[in-house]
Amino acid sequence: MKRELGIARCGLACCLCSENVQCKGCHRDGFAELSWCKDANWCENRKCGIAKGLAGCWECGETECRKGLFAEKIKPRGFNEYVRRYGLEALLDRLEANEKAGIVYHRQGVMGDYDDFDDIEALIAFIHTGRRE
Repeated sequence: MKRELGIARCGLACCLCSENVQCKGCHRDGFAELSWCKDANWCENRKCGIAKGLAGCWECGETECRKGLFAEKIKPRGFNEYVRRYGLEALLDRLEANEKAGIVYHRQGVMGDYDDFDDIEALIAFIHTGRRE
């Protein structure tokens, strides 16, 4: 885990991502300048957060938002809800503990153990306990 990369504005775990070894995390330069990131220009969640002056979507009152990644992906919505309830450091702590326990963020491509959920509450429980109920 590269904890210093933190959690992206959308809620995804930059700290656990293995897709782009040159990635410095979405928090670099306050998200304003990410020329090294191939996704920065099209990321609707990033643009929305910048426009609203938010550190992350978890600070937004629109809990039913379906913009960008939230249209079809439950993982970023679940991670954001976890931060709303327990805090950013708590999410980082749980992701680190879960990784040490063998839970994999990216198992195949960008899909991993946090992706096989269709219910946010089940995903939050998995993050919190490291066990599937």
